[in-house]
Amino acid sequence: MQAILRSDVAGLGKRGDIVDVADGHFRNFLLPKGHAIKASPGAIDQAAKMRASRDARDHESREAATAVATKLVPQTITITAKASPEGKLFGSISAADVADAVMEQTQVELDRKNIEIDGVKTVGSHTATASLHSDVSFPITLEVVAAE
Repeated sequence: MQAILRSDVAGLGKRGDIVDVADGHFRNFLLPKGHAIKASPGAIDQAAKMRASRDARDHESREAATAVATKLVPQTITITAKASPEGKLFGSISAADVADAVMEQTQVELDRKNIEIDGVKTVGSHTATASLHSDVSFPITLEVVAAE
């Protein structure tokens, strides 16, 4: 059976896509949750409009993510943390710490959920990765210094 997705469904497609699904999957999951409607000639026209608006929003968000990336990539973000004389941190630097430091130093707001950072537990230079869009991922250079 053909169905038009009204929202993004993992493993199936994005909003406005026309997909072939089993009757039971459509009847028991997609339709009751409002994720899809049955494909008809009028609904197919509506799906084209959904895809056009999705593509426009996707283009705008990609452009915004690229602008943020071009601003942050050349910069080094400094984070101050308590550390031992040997340079080991008392704790570690988290994605929330990186997001706060970026906001404080560059006035660019990043969601901590979009930042990947591996266990930073020493002072020195480190790298975090920010993914603001499915097509835009960029490194954030961190300089961790010991608090005095």
